[in-house]
Parts: sequence; C-alpha cells; structure tokens
Amino acid sequence: MSQPAAPIWYEQLAPIALLLIVITFIVSRLPKVDLGHSPAFIVRRRFNWLPLGLAYSFLYMGRYNLTVSKNALGDLMSIADFSQIFGVGTIVYGVSFLINGPLADRVGGRKTMIFATVGAAVANALMGVATMDLLTGNLGLLHKGPEVAATYSVLYAINMYFQSFGAVSIVKVNAAWFHVRERGVFGGIFGILISLGVYFAYDWGRLIVDNAPLIAGAGGAAVAGALPSVGAAAAGAREVWWVFFIPAALLGVLAVTTTMWVRDSPGEAGQLDFDTGDASSGDTGPRLGVFEVGRRMLTNRIILIIAAIEFCSGFLRQAIMQYGIVFAKATGHISDFAFANWGMMLCVAGILGGMFAGVISDRLFQSRRGPVSAFLYLGMVVGALSLWAALQGPTGLSGWIVVAMSLCIIGVHGMLSGTASMDFGGKRNVGVAVGIIDGLVYLGSGLQALLYGSLLPREAAAKQVDNWLIWPLVMLPVAVIGLLLAGRIWNAAPKGAGGGH
Repeated sequence: MSQPAAPIWYEQLAPIALLLIVITFIVSRLPKVDLGHSPAFIVRRRFNWLPLGLAYSFLYMGRYNLTVSKNALGDLMSIADFSQIFGVGTIVYGVSFLINGPLADRVGGRKTMIFATVGAAVANALMGVATMDLLTGNLGLLHKGPEVAATYSVLYAINMYFQSFGAVSIVKVNAAWFHVRERGVFGGIFGILISLGVYFAYDWGRLIVDNAPLIAGAGGAAVAGALPSVGAAAAGAREVWWVFFIPAALLGVLAVTTTMWVRDSPGEAGQLDFDTGDASSGDTGPRLGVFEVGRRMLTNRIILIIAAIEFCSGFLRQAIMQYGIVFAKATGHISDFAFANWGMMLCVAGILGGMFAGVISDRLFQSRRGPVSAFLYLGMVVGALSLWAALQGPTGLSGWIVVAMSLCIIGVHGMLSGTASMDFGGKRNVGVAVGIIDGLVYLGSGLQALLYGSLLPREAAAKQVDNWLIWPLVMLPVAVIGLLLAGRIWNAAPKGAGGGH
C-alpha cells in the first residue's frame, strides 16, 4: 500500500492556504469603495456566495476528474478516446447555455445551482459505475475499444449538461449582490473558485486514485498490464472508480448547503435590495421575453466581442489544462515539479491571475475589463512562443511556462465570464449574457479537443517531445486573435454604471 495521504495533503494545501491568507490581508488593506453596505449585509453576503462558490468549485472536481481517470486508465482510454469524450462533452456544455441561461433568468440562480449539483452528482456516479465495469467486467458492458469512447461520451455529455448550470447560477445570484464597482474583486474571487476547483480535480483526484484499494481477485491482475503503475500498485490495478464516486457524494452535500443558505437577492435574505449600477440600472419595466432579450444581447457589439474573446479563452484554457498533464505523462516529464504538482500549480497561478486582474481592473482602470484582458492575452502570445521554443530546447521549462499561461487565461476568464457578463448583461438578463459568453467558451473548448485529438501524436509517437511542437503552434494564432479583440473593448463600460446603493 502507498504511504498515508495526510502529509501530502498538508504539503499541497499549505502554499495555497498561505497565498489565500496573504491575498485576504492585501485586499482588506485596500481603500474601501463606500457603497453604504451595512455590516449585516456584508456578513449575509459572505454566507451567500461562500456555499455557492464551493458548489461551483466542486463542480470542477466532478468535471476534470475525467482527465485524472484517463491517466489512471492508461491504454484502456487512449488519447483519441479522451479527446472524443471531452470534445463531445464540452460542445454539449456550450450548446446547453442556450437553454440554461434563459432558465436561470426565469427561475433564479439558486434553483439552477441545485439542478447543477444534483445532476452532476448522478452523472458522476454513473461514470463511476462504468469505470467499475471497465476494470472488473462485473456487468460485462464495456471492453477496451469503441464501447469505452461511446459510453463515456454519453455519460460525460449528461454530466456537462448539468455542469453548464454552474457558471450561469453563480453569476446570476451574485449580480444582485455586488455593485459594478465591486465586481472586479469578485472576478478575482471567481478566479479563485475556478482555481480551487482545478486543484480539487487534479491533485485530490490523483490522491484518490493513488490511495484507492487494489481491485481484489483476478480482475485486478487482468487489467494491470494495460494500466500505468499507480503508487505501489504496479502489480495490480486500483479502484479508479472512486475518482467519480467521491465528487458525486460531495456534490450531493453541496446541493443541501445551497438549498439551506443561498438566496437569489438581498431582499430574499432579509436585506435591502439596491441599484447595482450595471446595464439593468433603472430598468423597472416588465420582464422582456427570452427571444427579445436574446436579440438585444446578440445585437450588442460589446457582448459579441466578449463572447468571441471567450471563445479563444475556452480554446486556450483547455489546451493548457487538459493536454499539459497528458504531455507530461506521455513524454516522461510527469516528475518535473510543475507537472508533479499540477493541480496545486494551476490553483496558485489561477488565484494570482484572478486577483491581479480583478484588483487592477477596479483600482487602475475604473472597473473596465478590457485593458487587463488585453495585457493578459499578450502574456498568452508570449507564452505560446516560449513553449514552442522550450519544446526544442530546455524542456524542463515547459511546465513553468504552461503554469504562467494558465495564470493569464484564468485571469481573463474571471474578468469576462465572471464579471463583464454581469456588467453588460445586467442583473435582470445576466443569465442570457452568460449563456452566450460561456457557451462560446465551451464551443472553443470543444473545438480544441477535437482538433488536438486529430493533430497530437499517439501511442509511441507521443513519447517524443519533438512530436508535440504542434501543441503551442495551434495556440499561437488563437492567442493573437484574442489579443486583438481585447483591444477592441479597451474603453467599454456598461451604460448604466454609476448607480448608488
């Protein structure tokens, strides 16, 4: 059996906890934006977004555990299989926003977050059952081959449909609780939640796999030859299915906490509602129909540019997060520090990127989101070029480069999907705005998965670093397009900004 997990947990949690403490101290020392919020309001708002945020983070754990399972399953799930499964799921996720965004505007973010956590919990449980069958053959449904890709594609698509409620829900609820002048810092918090979710998925997921029991009997020995060595289990196979069952259980708990604590507006929580100063400011007329709201959003130049930028962000974010660890595993660089601590490094980078973008946006650029996004996209262009060079020379730098790139792209994503969608959609119609913007994020993610699935090396060829040069070269033009588009919204601000408490 492997060594107890507790010291590893402490080692990995310590730098993240320390970083969060430092950021909390720095943010608390910044000059306050006085919007007239009472101490009771601040406390109640904290108890509103914290359980909502944790639910969002653990949705990530139940989303990217697919990558952890792919590495644990080895040849039982090929790179081509993984690319198909992830690509189908992300396309379903993107298209689902067309339904789920308007639904969140109608029924509220609290209810749709409950849909998200319950639905994703059930889907993860089903993927756990499928993994159990794949490794033990108890149900006799799955074998290595087309059945694996087909079955996981269907189950992951179901998971991603419910996952798509997550971003809509958290932005919809918080749009009523945060003034536009506070939302940059909230965008940083949004980035922290994403980053913690990535950490939960990759590092907690790997700890789950490394410490899962060995499969008893002949079943474990039968599949051991197709699996990579996991911890001390080189002679057998571990119960990989726990990487799905544990997130399912956690999401079930968070469905309960969301039901108990989260409310859609300050008024529903016994506080005073207020003018948030966004695009809905002063709009007291009757609620518009879904098609009219959609028409207005799709004819809004700023919304369309933000959506296009976020299409690029979705492409680049998943190109880094999904294939960075696959590259390391295939080429033997998994022991490099950045890759060996992949979840922790992405988490730290995402926290820094999110808070940098949020604080700078509110404090230096008067709550404009375009300038920070442009600077971070410039970092993506430099990063893609640097990664291409590193793969031809000092390959050990590649892990640090992709971590720096993740800092940039998570910062952009928090600013635009988590913040600008509230600003320009307004609290009344933010669900549709997020639906359009995040829908494009995941259509970009789906495109990169399908594209890389056909372009990246496979099997023996994937072991050669030179064969991975196409990886950063595909990212480069997408990063350049994102940079040019971000420059187009440099001075953009919501028309309704300036409302008071």
